[in-house]
Amino acid sequence: MRQYSPDLTPPWKKPKPVPEVAADAGLVVEELSTGFCGAVIRCEKTAEGLTVTLEDRFGKHRVFPMTPGGFSLEGRTVTLVRAAASAPVRPTRTASGSVAVPGARARVARAGRIYVEGRHDAELVERVWGDDLRVEGVVVEYLEGIDDLPAIVAEFAPGPDARLGVLVDHLVPGSKESRIAASVSSAHALVVGHPYIDVWEAVKPGSVGIAGWPRVPRGQDWKTGVCHALGWPPNTGAAWQRILGSVRSYRDLEPELLGRVEELIDFVTAP
Repeated sequence: MRQYSPDLTPPWKKPKPVPEVAADAGLVVEELSTGFCGAVIRCEKTAEGLTVTLEDRFGKHRVFPMTPGGFSLEGRTVTLVRAAASAPVRPTRTASGSVAVPGARARVARAGRIYVEGRHDAELVERVWGDDLRVEGVVVEYLEGIDDLPAIVAEFAPGPDARLGVLVDHLVPGSKESRIAASVSSAHALVVGHPYIDVWEAVKPGSVGIAGWPRVPRGQDWKTGVCHALGWPPNTGAAWQRILGSVRSYRDLEPELLGRVEELIDFVTAP
């Protein structure tokens, strides 16, 4: 007796299987539900499942779930799957874009120092420039507030063999910060700053997965206002970890911060 399949769907009506494609870095695909086209930056495992981050030709990043048949590759519908793990490749560049020095030991700390205003600022500098700073022997410390700067500079007593560099937030002409900076600057002490209210803004919005940093009304705590405007939980510590986690290299930071940190490192390490 012949055996018949319980599926009576004619062969020509059955959906064709969707091929699986490894989401290798640099693979250019289109997300079908939005039409967003970009190169694969990374895949991550989240509580909701696997996601893929795409970067379009303008540098904008978007994160999508890796749903079956959710992408198009060269006109074919495909299912992206996580690429197989391979042997780790030793990076040739540090997060700051400098040439990596494999096996380099941290240099004995210089007498010179770099101070940054705030713990978040220090963590961001370590994230991007940490490898470079260890090779150069530069120690980064943080200020709890710029009002403490005159006393710190006086105690440090910068000189030719012990230069002091300082990075402050929202350094704009005519501000209190600019007046304090001018009062402590010298041939051996350099104070520079970025124009942002908080270092959060120095991270490119696209890297964080937002359209832009919201405007917070005067008189309202800026970080709390940002969390409210973006619909994030009112936990600024958790928000900062989310932001910091999105920074993988100098490409995720605005030029106004990049230039100032590089300037301080050059100043402190100059012969």
